[in-house]
Amino acid sequence: MFAKAFRVKSNTAIKGSDRRKLRADVTSAFPTLGTDQVSVLIPGKEELNIVKLYAHKGDAVTVYMSGSNPILFELEKNLYPTVYTLWSYPDLLPTFTTWPLVLEKLVGGADLMLPGLVVPPAGLPQVQKGDLCAIALVGNRAPVAIGVAAMSTAEMLTSGLKGRGFSVLHTYQDHLWRSGDKSSPPSIAPLVLDPADLSEEKVDSTFQEDLRCLTLEGKEEENGEVHQACEEKSLSEASEDTSAGVLSQDSTDSRPLQEQMDELLQQCFLHALKCRVRKADLPLLTSTLLGSHMFSCCPEGRQLDIKKSSYKKLSKFLQHMQQEQIIQVKELSKGVESVVAVDWKHPRKGSILESNEVRTIIIDYAKKNELVDTHNKNLVKLDPILCDCILEKDEQHTVVKLPWDSLLTRCLEKLQPAYQVTFPGQEPIVKKGKICPIEITLAQRASNKKVTVVRNLEPYGLDPYSVAAILQQRCQASTTVTPAPGSKDSLQVQIQGNQVHHLGWLLLEEYHLPRKHIQGLEKAPKPGKKK
Repeated sequence: MFAKAFRVKSNTAIKGSDRRKLRADVTSAFPTLGTDQVSVLIPGKEELNIVKLYAHKGDAVTVYMSGSNPILFELEKNLYPTVYTLWSYPDLLPTFTTWPLVLEKLVGGADLMLPGLVVPPAGLPQVQKGDLCAIALVGNRAPVAIGVAAMSTAEMLTSGLKGRGFSVLHTYQDHLWRSGDKSSPPSIAPLVLDPADLSEEKVDSTFQEDLRCLTLEGKEEENGEVHQACEEKSLSEASEDTSAGVLSQDSTDSRPLQEQMDELLQQCFLHALKCRVRKADLPLLTSTLLGSHMFSCCPEGRQLDIKKSSYKKLSKFLQHMQQEQIIQVKELSKGVESVVAVDWKHPRKGSILESNEVRTIIIDYAKKNELVDTHNKNLVKLDPILCDCILEKDEQHTVVKLPWDSLLTRCLEKLQPAYQVTFPGQEPIVKKGKICPIEITLAQRASNKKVTVVRNLEPYGLDPYSVAAILQQRCQASTTVTPAPGSKDSLQVQIQGNQVHHLGWLLLEEYHLPRKHIQGLEKAPKPGKKK
């Protein structure tokens, strides 16, 4: 409403009778305010002015100014607090949370769309359609906007958090705010829940290159009409839209559209299971899985359309996922299917990335989406994708920026470790997990004689029996090969005496293994000492 300059009609000091009436109206409109709080908001003797103005669309608005700041405004006989007032009384209205990147859209006149909401661990505030609400940013409870709910909380959840959520009336940094002292929002810590109330939720470690549609990115022309809306279409609407195929296909991908859609469908499905669906949500209607979770995981610029995939129907795709033993689907009521179980530990297919490749991906993503802090180039703003990837559940409402080194370290920690071993003339072998170093130890046997024990040779392509035969010949000492304690498939080689020197030469100089992958080389006998 105040995204553009308004025209002031009059500015007069309030009369005593009008001051008393305003107090009564505030008490009626905001019953949670106590008598003392109302007296502070509407002081008895301090300067209080009534400003009558016309918004740029022609709406007649009455603004109440206390000192230099607007504290309330009245539109069509309804009373609304300004952000200045809400900073003093942050719990005056039900407060919903969105991302910092959304604020500039709201200031520009956009309404808040439901995909832009951040759902806290305790759930969304309970409101009805038409209720006045405050909007705050992640990490700070100080409201930055007020708006009217376009639907009830129940309807928001039923819609899968899609569509218009709030008609925004006033924001921090708009022209009404500029008529005051232009102070910034105070830092008000988010409400902290008992950790016992927080349910376990899996964190997605998949790095996507697109930012979801968070707001209705409407631009207001002189006639006040809103256009260029970023809308999320339902599956049926998408199938009827002749341009849906263009939106769905990645222009940089030469593969057939059907193959691309199959991949996008599986990506949205796995992403939804990993970062949106929880155990407590089961059983989950298959229609809800698609409408409330999978659609919202679709990257911006892509349109998820099952009819353009090889599966054609959701039920056929979910049947395939059930055959892969990722989920279990049952018909709990006639004609209605639900996901009743999810194998959260089911292995996911993924590309092998080296640490320097991960760094490049993250840096490019941050720069592409303009996430580097303009005031401090060492900090990166966290968008919804990065928050899902790297933040713990109790951090998602408090951490909004991270230093580069912390961001990159967290990203690497979230990825599953793997290693690659290459042998001459053979294809590289890639295995999940961390590679164990070759371990060399010295042991004392019953005869008081030392023996050298080496284990974990197999991951490096070394046959324990061949190593034992070579050492037996070079050391002129007896060797044995036995199962390694605590391991089912691994063998260890035992050589009589302290043979670490010979063993080290064999591993380093002949097999050319990196020293960092060998433990125990320091146990070699010092020159002049008896083995």
